[in-house]
Amino acid sequence: MGPTWSGISNITPSSSVSWSHTIIQARWNSTDEQQSSRQRVRKRPVLMEFPQLVWPSVIKTIRNWILVHFIIRPYFDRDFVLPDFVLGAKQALQVVSSSLAGGEVKQLEGLVDRAALADLKQSISKMSVAERYDIHVDKEDVYFSFPYQVGVMFDESEDDSQKRFVEITMVFHVLKGLKGMIERGESVPLNVGVLPEFRDKISICNYRFIKEFTKGVDSDWTVNVVNHFKPSDYIDE
Repeated sequence: MGPTWSGISNITPSSSVSWSHTIIQARWNSTDEQQSSRQRVRKRPVLMEFPQLVWPSVIKTIRNWILVHFIIRPYFDRDFVLPDFVLGAKQALQVVSSSLAGGEVKQLEGLVDRAALADLKQSISKMSVAERYDIHVDKEDVYFSFPYQVGVMFDESEDDSQKRFVEITMVFHVLKGLKGMIERGESVPLNVGVLPEFRDKISICNYRFIKEFTKGVDSDWTVNVVNHFKPSDYIDE
């Protein structure tokens, strides 16, 4: 039996969809892609090609709130609570990263989208054991996380029913060893993200989740984007 996580559990893979849809919210600003293109050559293989998201967007945060409270809760899922989703997303981060670190991509079938799994399998095969080990994230090592973007999509390709999907992109800031520091009673500086002594221990993870909310369809959240990167790899020399 494959791994599951609380809050976002029993995830099933979504098949590829030929979209003819209305995207209520764009997935990211063009400036994100422009910033990514200016970054220097990567030091390590990436898991998936995806714009590297680091900080929240004020405009997107406002739109996220509007979508959750005026679209998703009234029309899709009255019980949907974003903070609860974030907790489940952290558990998903731990489960997925642990499997990838062990090179056990097959264990993620049913939890991660099939197309994403194919990309991840290829990327993992190019990594050394040390690079794979570095992927693992303990959810208690996350010191800052937020939903970067909430999107609602409609697929009108079928006349008899309109398919509805919600997609949420999460950003996690991770300090490897944070859990141990707290257990030992060590103080963690508020500006830990900019201190040189912690630079190589910090990574950022971008995960995107999708769920179908079509009337009459029983669906679960599925991960369709997984990406980890270290800011220290992109500091200008």
